Amino acid sequence: MRVAVVAGPDPGHAFPAIALCLRFLAAGDEPVLFTSPRWFDAAREAGIGVRRLKGLAPRPEDDDADAGARIHQRAAHIATEILPDLSAMLPELIVSDILTAGGGMAAERLGLPWAELSPHPLYLPSKALPPIGSGLAPGEGVRGRARDSMLRTLTARAIRRGEVQREQARASIGLPPQDPGPTARLIATLPALEVPRPDWPENAHLVGPLLWEPTDHVLELPPGNDPLVMVAPSTAHTGVNGMVETVLEALDGAGVRIAVSMLDTPPTDLPPWATAGLGRQDEILRHASVVIGGGGHGLLAKSLLAAVPVITVPGGGDQWELANRAARQGSSILIRPLTPEAVRESVQQLLDEPSYKAAAVSAAEGAAVVTDPVQVCHDVLEAARAG
Repeated sequence: MRVAVVAGPDPGHAFPAIALCLRFLAAGDEPVLFTSPRWFDAAREAGIGVRRLKGLAPRPEDDDADAGARIHQRAAHIATEILPDLSAMLPELIVSDILTAGGGMAAERLGLPWAELSPHPLYLPSKALPPIGSGLAPGEGVRGRARDSMLRTLTARAIRRGEVQREQARASIGLPPQDPGPTARLIATLPALEVPRPDWPENAHLVGPLLWEPTDHVLELPPGNDPLVMVAPSTAHTGVNGMVETVLEALDGAGVRIAVSMLDTPPTDLPPWATAGLGRQDEILRHASVVIGGGGHGLLAKSLLAAVPVITVPGGGDQWELANRAARQGSSILIRPLTPEAVRESVQQLLDEPSYKAAAVSAAEGAAVVTDPVQVCHDVLEAARAG
């Protein structure tokens, strides 16, 4: 099967796309990744064909302050820009990241089946849940259900505005305004981070996290036998600033070691009980007792798969929602605001109370009950051929 996988440059979306491409390769398929040149070398080294995802650069007419306009208008532009390259590779199926909706629009223009890759829980609105992003647990009893209903009403106008923006963007490139949506949705999260809902879409498949390491380098850990705390500052532009400095201040003299995992240039003035740099996170997690991060899905899923409890310091975007879900599941403590006192107290709590570790182990064990995303894509293609 020749499959095009379309994803933007943000690590939280590019990395799962690369991981999915590797799964396609292992199954004997021919994936081509459309993304930023930032990830070309690493993808090529892994044997993945790459193409530049054109249309990412902001245009003068774009309103990046409006999230709906940014997603939908630029998606229409991207769909037009990548159409020639997509046509040239003759794909049989397209997988498009949920934030890079242009891949799906391009698939429609080519008359091809396509699947949507969501590298996080299912964030479609539900008639039984509070609005996604609120971080709230589903309301219980008459008052709780009334609260959720009221909140859904308050957000309905914003949701409809986004739908209108999408309809206008589609019409601008010759597609029917009404969006039929993908044939399948690949929900790449842990079951432990999902919330049960009575209106789960039939085409949504829980496929488990799609994780990829951007390096083969193994970070040298600080010497000693004290518990290891892995710190991973958020890669999202909405993440909390100053995490590394605050954690170092908080844990000075706390009897722990620190390994800071980061894509950017690491600090150089570190104490002997700390190290920092780009290294395989899965290797660090083999030794870690606690993880501190922003609550982004990639790090959260990777930590829980390794059965390591997490301290989340959520910034914007979906981090607040995820941090609250992990806290309710029992494997995490949420900190806001970020202070040295809160960090030190939370680290000690995770080290002292075994319930957090037990919840992380439970989350890891639940990952066995997921669907193979490659098989889902093959089923989509088979159904399209038969239909």
